[in-house]
Amino acid sequence: MITVSIIGPESTGKTTLAKSLAAHYETVWVEEYAREYLDSIGRPYTQSDLLEIASGQLKKQKEGRKNANKLLVQDTDLYVIKVWSEFKYGNCDPYILQQLDMQFVDLYFLTFFDVPYQDDPQRENRNERPELFDIYEKELKKSGVPYVVLQGDHSKRMKEAISTINNLL
Repeated sequence: MITVSIIGPESTGKTTLAKSLAAHYETVWVEEYAREYLDSIGRPYTQSDLLEIASGQLKKQKEGRKNANKLLVQDTDLYVIKVWSEFKYGNCDPYILQQLDMQFVDLYFLTFFDVPYQDDPQRENRNERPELFDIYEKELKKSGVPYVVLQGDHSKRMKEAISTINNLL
């Protein structure tokens, strides 16, 4: 099974792309657990909540693997939690780092910030999207995992993503 994760700054089309790719390949996509978790707690989150979010994300990914059809599309993964923790709190819990080291993804799509920002109560960093993009790209380069930066409108991103995935299948 091929696993593809979509990561990047807030409001850069990750969820839209994940849904569309899953529909195109007739497979499942793993939703971002953070949204579900944050909706459920009824208070501002803290750094310790990131451990719960990481655990929930891993559980969703495991469930997704059981139901995927040759391709698993993940709308985020532990890189997002790591980057967010370090950006907001200055560090990342060792558990998240350990789990990140153990996860295997065949390909990352890093979404660029060239799409309009859409306000959402869970989003916090409208103006930091360029800085966060650079952090994500540095993380991917440092790790040596294969990745493709997706830019442009949804149609252009889909075309490039499908072409890249087809080369893996």
